[in-house]
Amino acid sequence: MSIPVVALVGRPNVGKSALFNRIVGENAAIVSDEAGTTRDRHFARADWSGAAFWLVDTGGITDDTRVPMDAEISRQVAQAIDEADLLLMVVDARVGLHPMDWRVAEILRNSGKPFLLVANKVDDPSTSDYYEFYALGVGDPIPVSAANGRQSGDLLDALVERIPAVSETVPEALEVAVIGRPNVGKSSLVNRLLGEERLVVSDTAGTTRDAVDSAMRYHGRDLVFIDTAGLRRQSRIEDGVEFYSTLRSRRAIDRAAICILVIDGAEGLHNQDLKIAALAWESGRGLIVVVNKWDLAVKDEKTAARFERECREKAPFLQFVPFVFTSAITGQRVNRILELLLEVAEERLKRIPTARVNEALTSLLARRQPPQAAGREVKLMYATQVDVAPPTIAVFGNHPDLVEEHYVRYLHNGFREFWGFRGNPLQILLRRKSA
Repeated sequence: MSIPVVALVGRPNVGKSALFNRIVGENAAIVSDEAGTTRDRHFARADWSGAAFWLVDTGGITDDTRVPMDAEISRQVAQAIDEADLLLMVVDARVGLHPMDWRVAEILRNSGKPFLLVANKVDDPSTSDYYEFYALGVGDPIPVSAANGRQSGDLLDALVERIPAVSETVPEALEVAVIGRPNVGKSSLVNRLLGEERLVVSDTAGTTRDAVDSAMRYHGRDLVFIDTAGLRRQSRIEDGVEFYSTLRSRRAIDRAAICILVIDGAEGLHNQDLKIAALAWESGRGLIVVVNKWDLAVKDEKTAARFERECREKAPFLQFVPFVFTSAITGQRVNRILELLLEVAEERLKRIPTARVNEALTSLLARRQPPQAAGREVKLMYATQVDVAPPTIAVFGNHPDLVEEHYVRYLHNGFREFWGFRGNPLQILLRRKSA
């Protein structure tokens, strides 16, 4: 049995995202006074009293379908309701009963799904009047304060009583951050991979503001795609929501095991693409470069090879990174991305026996000795792999501080010749041999 899903629903600006953050235990969703800040469904795993569940934050429900984005949000909320095992209808106790609360209650009743009524912003139940929500006829309102956490435990107790129990161990999922500049097709690519329109897609750059999780299973492996807001140059980040979106993208990279960098094949390579790639690589993440919109690029049979070569000339570490040229619209080579994810994940956890690492070091030393420092003999004695994810090899010698950077690159490239570690950074640590 899979982990149950609980969705937060309600009209805009009732504090759904703040409550989401309170339950999850971290600032996982953007919270802002600007109505409509949450646009996509936002997933996070939560636990309470030994029970695990997926919590889903949704955009605010409105009746104004004349606004295209409002209509799109309404479609996403409807899908979240359809997928949920339990719904939390959130209302604002400070504002009181609102006409849209009646509309939301009607939507939830018609869904046939079980739901709880949550009166948010009740900082002090003894002085707050939330009883008017009984008029909705959907049961007893549960008073909480997302801001200070008051009575959130009572809410979670009630929640756990209403969700189905999980009877089997859930395997650890491979978390994948989909990163890149705004409007390069990240959400469209994730939708194509998932086989459904899970994320809001719009021609307007910056539609995705939060990092959004979407799960799937491929060849027996659970994959969780984190679709992120596009990373812009710092000078282009203007308002507060944009700032926090960029922060979430950086945190998504830190959380992920592998990053998929999406580049617009029709526009070509930008310096910002390289900066984003370097950010993921230097963070120790696996990396795959997906050149999207390849169906729109003017090309011949050598264009793809030339594109890769130009990228690797600008950023040498990309020679160790797989490229795939795709179209999220047509589906061209999209399944190749899933195959590469499993390959890079396997390479990320590859562990080489110490005997083989030392054989490789002996071979590399026989080919080229480290440059000697004035008046000091520099010797490298042995090496061992000390970590995975990312792969890390420690090389021990008498004067590690005197080994020059170009020789460290020589060792790095030599070890890759033996074992590849494709799609992953390989870290070389120089350590002094103990006496």
